[in-house]
Amino acid sequence: MAEVKLVGVDKFYGSQQALHGVSLDIADGEFVVFVGPSGCGKSTLLRSIAGLESISGGTVSIGGQDVTGRAPSERDVAMVFQSYALYPHMTVRENMDFGMKINGFAPADRERRIAEAARVLQLEPYLDRKPSQLSGGQRQRVAIGRAIVKQPKVFLFDEPLSNLDAKLRVQMRVELEALHSELRATMIYVTHDQVEAMTMADKIVVLNAGRVEQVGSPMELYHHPRTEFVAGFIGAPSMNFLDIRSEGGRIACGETVIGTAAPVPGAVRLGIRPEHVGLVAAGSGDMGGKVVLRETLGGDAYLYVRTEAGQVVVRAEGDTALDHGAEVGLSFPANRVHLFGADGVTLSSGGVAA
Repeated sequence: MAEVKLVGVDKFYGSQQALHGVSLDIADGEFVVFVGPSGCGKSTLLRSIAGLESISGGTVSIGGQDVTGRAPSERDVAMVFQSYALYPHMTVRENMDFGMKINGFAPADRERRIAEAARVLQLEPYLDRKPSQLSGGQRQRVAIGRAIVKQPKVFLFDEPLSNLDAKLRVQMRVELEALHSELRATMIYVTHDQVEAMTMADKIVVLNAGRVEQVGSPMELYHHPRTEFVAGFIGAPSMNFLDIRSEGGRIACGETVIGTAAPVPGAVRLGIRPEHVGLVAAGSGDMGGKVVLRETLGGDAYLYVRTEAGQVVVRAEGDTALDHGAEVGLSFPANRVHLFGADGVTLSSGGVAA
């Protein structure tokens, strides 16, 4: 079994605390993504699991064994870094073989593992090439192949796609998902890109300033964020947030009273995703505004609408005729509205109390 269990993990750099009592359970075979903004502690947490960082408190267990004090080589994990870190003077075959060779693996076993990794990663035509003769995506596959041949309990990925262009990142995402489906191995993946997290993960761990904000499936976090931070981080474009107040038994944004959701005591912010805002005729709906910018992305268009309560981003059909200067009405369906308290904690999502 290759489950990973963290209990109360702290990490200090001098007086600076990078991780605050992180506790997680990662099941055998899960694809778990650590996501959050730069500096949130996600790479530190990954390196702590790998043993590349010593933790200041708590425990790390892999496969039911406490590995807190063990060296990286004793944890049976394999890590793929943001940089490919390939030996430039070695062929693809030699790069994948090197670690096994110095650890005394039998030649026949090494060759079998290399052949299997090359098959899985479609590297068979490139085994005798050197890294300089490969594309960025091919080099990253070699780095992953070097991890696969170790047949570890856990694969650790530290932003492995950051150096690739946009099209290649999408391709590599698909390849990594296919790899997970074939190997059924436990994989922990770090990224700051919430699109990668949403598309790849069985489970997402959202980190903020060294603390776990929420753990759950992609759609659980999308529909039921526990905090305003999670709501704003998951989803692209980000959720719209408007300051609100209770007025006459209804919610008011700016000078506009919105009748789509009953007030919740203590609610100070309303959130709604761009894809959930309804576009209606000017003068109708919950709020009116003027389009100040349109971004066309083919099948979709994003309209930036200036209202008296603040800017609202709305997803529309890509061929919409609405453009800069158009007057529109906006509706906020009650079952799509999120309400947040002054402390940033979710009070209700879609009309259901958190």
